[in-house]
Amino acid sequence: MDTFFLMRAFVCVAETGSFTAAALRLDLTTSYVSRAVSSLEDHLRTRLLHRTTRRIALTEAGQRYLLRCEQILNYIEEAEAEAGQAHARPAGNLKIHSMTGIGHRYLVKAVADYNEKYPDVSFDLTLANRTIDIIEEGYDISVVAARQLPDSGYISKHLGQVYSVLCASPTYIAKYGLPDTPAELDKHRCLRLVYSTMSLDKWVLDGPDGQEEVSISHTHFQANTVEAMTEALKLGMGIGSLPIYSAYQSLRDGSLVRVFPSYTLYPLGVYALYPSRQYLDAKIKTWVEFLRDYLPQQLANDERALIDCNQPA
Repeated sequence: MDTFFLMRAFVCVAETGSFTAAALRLDLTTSYVSRAVSSLEDHLRTRLLHRTTRRIALTEAGQRYLLRCEQILNYIEEAEAEAGQAHARPAGNLKIHSMTGIGHRYLVKAVADYNEKYPDVSFDLTLANRTIDIIEEGYDISVVAARQLPDSGYISKHLGQVYSVLCASPTYIAKYGLPDTPAELDKHRCLRLVYSTMSLDKWVLDGPDGQEEVSISHTHFQANTVEAMTEALKLGMGIGSLPIYSAYQSLRDGSLVRVFPSYTLYPLGVYALYPSRQYLDAKIKTWVEFLRDYLPQQLANDERALIDCNQPA
């Protein structure tokens, strides 16, 4: 017999004043309830009830213990009710990891919009361009961009697709001009953004005539963050690739210009990863469903907006 059951049996006997009445309430036999209370007394080494053939009464220790039991059992009931409602009502803290650029561009705004509908959910958002161990590091969800997901055992939901574009500053273009075709990039200063998931020595451009490969093995500058690459491009150091969500604002304000507007590179799927779909917490379920509607729309809006950007002739 577990301690919580013994406590419930004792409380029920104390409330009903009878082993028989307590047995009826608990749907057990009278002898079973009697043994439960006796086991509790043996465990505590304290008599909790005075028993006679006509009635039972609480001892002084039993009265004190009853108050504690009622408090503890009420806490347990509240905890069970709260846990049971977790799959029905979004509430509590949601701990999220996201790739930096996606988080800056989309997720902060997504959190604000989600909270309009579900105000009882709070967020702990960590931005980091690395693969995380969701369970080990205590996250509920990770939002990543990848060509292909590793076999991690996590549940994944596809949220959309992003890509990169080639950019340069107006200063660079004024000084060196624009290449007319991808093949002419070998005459320009090509800057390399280094990711472990991307080829280090070539750009594979997807355009109207299919794919074209451009060697960038000899570069004047390389960096492993989009922030550093964006700054280098704005300073006129050359032509480089940026994820569309990181390039968006600079293309919109004219500090960067898109090179080869009809070409893209590095297509990546955007995914939400989480540990399990069984007994899924409502805040996780509704957040993933929200992102599945929200993110594709935002990506489409960005693509349409970039058509109006200052593009080279």
